[in-house]
Amino acid sequence: MKHKTPLLDQLESGPWPSFVSDIKREAEARAKNEKGVDFQIPVEVCEDILGVMELTYEQKRTHWKHGGIVGVFGYGGGVIGRYCDQPDLFPGVAHFHTMRVNQPGGKYYNTDFLRKLCDLWDKRGSGLTNMHGSTGDIILLGTYTHQLEEVFYELTHDFNQDLGGSGSNLRTPADCLGMSRCEYACFDTMALCYDLTNEYQDFLHRPAFPYKFKFKFDGCPNCCVASIARSDMSFIGTWRDDIKIDQEAVKAYVAGEIPPNAGAFKGRDWGAFDINAEVIDLCPTKCMAWDGKKLSIYTPECVRCMHCINVMPKA
Repeated sequence: MKHKTPLLDQLESGPWPSFVSDIKREAEARAKNEKGVDFQIPVEVCEDILGVMELTYEQKRTHWKHGGIVGVFGYGGGVIGRYCDQPDLFPGVAHFHTMRVNQPGGKYYNTDFLRKLCDLWDKRGSGLTNMHGSTGDIILLGTYTHQLEEVFYELTHDFNQDLGGSGSNLRTPADCLGMSRCEYACFDTMALCYDLTNEYQDFLHRPAFPYKFKFKFDGCPNCCVASIARSDMSFIGTWRDDIKIDQEAVKAYVAGEIPPNAGAFKGRDWGAFDINAEVIDLCPTKCMAWDGKKLSIYTPECVRCMHCINVMPKA
């Protein structure tokens, strides 16, 4: 490696996967270049990103600076400009702009698309991606200014993909899989996300707000895209009528005939299922009761958190 990184190396010592290891692996792949990629930005970009982060950790201050507005023609969002204040030490990241790409509904991809996208970013960027950002979007991490228009052209002409939102605008709307895969979905999240994304394209690409604004669409209260935590306007599907109970299925769970949590924790012996400890006592509004034979739910007090449904989905 070009730079010694003793502080960053500590982040590889824990039990979890490390982004430092990922960047080192990409740096080694770029140095070998076994595929013969015609790199359009410095080959050492990944080595220099490690170097600048090590310096940041050592000095306890950032070495990124905002270099003003940078983007693609006609758009005010979709690109996050970033420059290094030590370009002589780290020329590979003298520019390190991030591009946000609008993800498809439900984040459905095929392998051909992903391979082509990675090939594009290997050539014109750092090769580093984040799938996906907390807001949504395919995050393409790190490229030079002169490559922004090139990437944008290929995305729109060859991939049929558009940039997402960044800055003080409408951020890219995001949704869960919804009715395409999930039996819990109470409305078509993908359809609504698609409609509102198209309706508000101008607000997505041409910032007009004093601050960012986010839509997110969850098909049920499980909130798989964290619409409550990560958006300004949450769309959460729920049911209109009283919650239905299959009493025979409840008895089967209690008797141990059906594994709780759809068998998600079967790799470890958690002991016998305890409906009181694992369901009744955890109800946030205490609207449930189990008398040993029958499960009762006082619907007006139910906040539809779905905990009981997740633990006993067949009931």
